[in-house]
Amino acid sequence: MTGMLEPRGGWEARQCSIAKALDVVSTRTAFLILREAHYGATRFDEFAERAGASEPVTAARLRELVAAGLLVKEPYKEPGQRTRHAYRLTEKGHELLPALVALMQWGDRWEAQDGGPVRLDHAGCGARVRAELRCEAGHRVDGGELELAYNRRA
Repeated sequence: MTGMLEPRGGWEARQCSIAKALDVVSTRTAFLILREAHYGATRFDEFAERAGASEPVTAARLRELVAAGLLVKEPYKEPGQRTRHAYRLTEKGHELLPALVALMQWGDRWEAQDGGPVRLDHAGCGARVRAELRCEAGHRVDGGELELAYNRRA
């Protein structure tokens, strides 16, 4: 990063937005459940199977994601069955999609032997979906072009 403010001042990890985000989505299973929610899963058994997690772990992560406001729990009942719950992404949960896409993109490049098992394509034109940094003016930004600036709060 260029243009870093020196010194960083009194910042601590607990003030860092990355650290706060990781406090909310702090486990592998939580990320995988969010991945599956973005892929359309809504039911407990779908999350457990697709995330490869045990039922107790899935239940704990779903509770945490609901408590954090990333998912909302909605009752549903199929004829002749007891009431169950579906889990749907909230706006807060939907806004994690770019971060999940960026992690997938990084994993496809650096950790997958064959470029990854799936890819994301734009339904509108068929082109591959990619995560990238852009400034508010729309310019593509590389890591060497970032400046650390203090957020001035009134």
